[in-house]
Amino acid sequence: MKTIYDYQETEMSGKTLDLSEFKNKVVIIVNTASKCGLAPQLEGLEQLYKKYKNEGLVVLGLPSNQFHQELASDQEADEYCRLHYGVTFPMTKRVVVNGNGEDPLFTHLKNESGHGKIKWNYTKFLIGKDGQLIHRFAPITKPEAMEEAVYTALNTKIIL
Repeated sequence: MKTIYDYQETEMSGKTLDLSEFKNKVVIIVNTASKCGLAPQLEGLEQLYKKYKNEGLVVLGLPSNQFHQELASDQEADEYCRLHYGVTFPMTKRVVVNGNGEDPLFTHLKNESGHGKIKWNYTKFLIGKDGQLIHRFAPITKPEAMEEAVYTALNTKIIL
């Protein structure tokens, strides 16, 4: 059975990010867009990250221009998120979340959730310590509304 640990992404720096580095951690994977009206959710995601990162939470932002709301370059998107929203969690280079050239991680997450294509920016996937999808959250779901699920996932023991 595949997990997120079977995938790799490319960090903004160009370094390969092997998601197996996140074993035994809880991960929130989110497709971001700097010019989207939901971009202020970056602040809430950063607050969750700061509050729980020492307990094993990772937030991974994957910018996407799928809905034509991202800045012109990866570097601009990265700088914008860090400058305007104080983002310190890892961000990758831009990805395609639906259709031609679709990022394999999103193909996996969409299949696991059973909810089909990504309909908008800030679709959030909560992944358990075992690398399996716990829940797909809608774009309008604010990060604060995810806190109880994050807390529960962080406090769940995995059985090998």
